[in-house]
Amino acid sequence: MSNPRAGWSQSDRALAAGKLMLAWVALLWLLEVVDVATGHALDGFGVTPRDPSELVDVVPSSFIHFGFAHLVANTVPLLVLGFLAALAGLRRFLLVCALIIVVDGLGVWLIAPDHTNTAGASGVIFGLFGFLLVSGFVERRPWGVLAGVLVAAIWGGSILAGLAPTQTGVSWQGHLLGLLAGVAAAFVFRRDPAAPPALTR
Repeated sequence: MSNPRAGWSQSDRALAAGKLMLAWVALLWLLEVVDVATGHALDGFGVTPRDPSELVDVVPSSFIHFGFAHLVANTVPLLVLGFLAALAGLRRFLLVCALIIVVDGLGVWLIAPDHTNTAGASGVIFGLFGFLLVSGFVERRPWGVLAGVLVAAIWGGSILAGLAPTQTGVSWQGHLLGLLAGVAAAFVFRRDPAAPPALTR
C-alpha cells in the first residue's frame, strides 16, 4: 500500500505544520480566556506534586497558563519550535510532543517542591528545543543539524536562564525534565540516517 503523504512537497509540509501550530496556540489562548472568565477555575488543572489525584492533570497542565503574561511568553517559542519540529512529519511530531508532555508532567509530579502548582507550555518548549538541538546530529541530516544550530543560537541563552534554580515562580524542574524528554525523543523517534553516497573512483 502506498503512503499518501510520501508525495508531499515541502510547501505542503510547511502549510500543514503551520496550521497545526496556529491551531495549538489558538487553543491555548481560548483556554486562557475561559480561565479568566471563570475566575481562574482552570488553574486547578496544574500539577500539585505527589498527590495521587493530581496524576489526571499531567497532560492538561501543559495547556493551562497562569495569566496572559505567562501565555504571551510561551506563544512565540512554541509556534516557532513546534513549526520547525513538525516540518519533518506531523505523526512523529505528535508522538514527540506526547512523550515530552507525559514525561515532563510525571517528573514534575515526582520532584517539584511541596505546595506548588505547575502548569504551562514551557515544558513542551524546552522539550522541542532539546529535540531540535540533537535530532539532526542523531539522524546525520545536514538540514536538521543547521536547524539545531540556529535554534541554539536564538534561544540557547533563554533556555539556560530557564534552568537556573534561583528564579522564583519558575519551575526549573519542569524545564529541565522537558529538555531531557526532548533529547530522549530525538533518539526514540529517530528516522533512519540518510544513506551515505557510494564511493567511486
